[in-house]
Amino acid sequence: MGKVYLTGAGPGDIELLTLKAYKAIQNADVIVYDRLANATILELVKDGCKFVYVGKEDGHHTLEQDQINQKLYEYALEYEKVVRLKGGDPFVFGRGGEEALYLKERGIAFEIIPGISSAISVPAYAGIPVTHRGISTAFKVVTGHISADKNSSNINWDDLKSDDTIVFLMGMKNLKTICAKLIELGKPKNYPVAVISKGSTSEQKVVVSDLEHITQKSKSLPRPALIVVGEVVTLREKLKWFENE
Repeated sequence: MGKVYLTGAGPGDIELLTLKAYKAIQNADVIVYDRLANATILELVKDGCKFVYVGKEDGHHTLEQDQINQKLYEYALEYEKVVRLKGGDPFVFGRGGEEALYLKERGIAFEIIPGISSAISVPAYAGIPVTHRGISTAFKVVTGHISADKNSSNINWDDLKSDDTIVFLMGMKNLKTICAKLIELGKPKNYPVAVISKGSTSEQKVVVSDLEHITQKSKSLPRPALIVVGEVVTLREKLKWFENE
């Protein structure tokens, strides 16, 4: 019986892969990877490593989550070292907790290898600190998934009334609704917002605007993209560095 390594691949820049993740990938017998993991990472493997793609996109899942869980279990019975490679960090909206529980219930050994979350690293690559003395003393990381009727959500919107920085992951499809909700909560229409597309990669693009206009201005940006809401966005003009390299 093998072991499953639930591994964070980081936000996109391969140099942000942790040393621990690098070692696990090099020794893997099979890698089960998702859409957001940098494909170049797959070149680090040993000869004979098996690749299994289980990526998810809006409206299309290669496999449903229950099926992915089952695949990890089956591979752990067949292989010694199974790496489940996820973009960012496996425990930040990565369903890593669900996969770990599934394996635990079936007696499969697992290890969590944290990854650098896009929630903090992508804003950093755009020159936006999620906290800054005198501007924001806290930040919230929030799912951008909202139910189909657009009027209900598992998001606690009242929790977002403060001036804390808000980072929405996977929210581009619902950007218009998110902005409308935040204005409804009392945030001014000119409240700063940034959308960062393909952050930390050579294809990174950043659009800065406000709650009223960001949806229109960022509509052509490719995904994945991350949304940052808060006064810290105003620091970008002074702190942007990645595009200048």
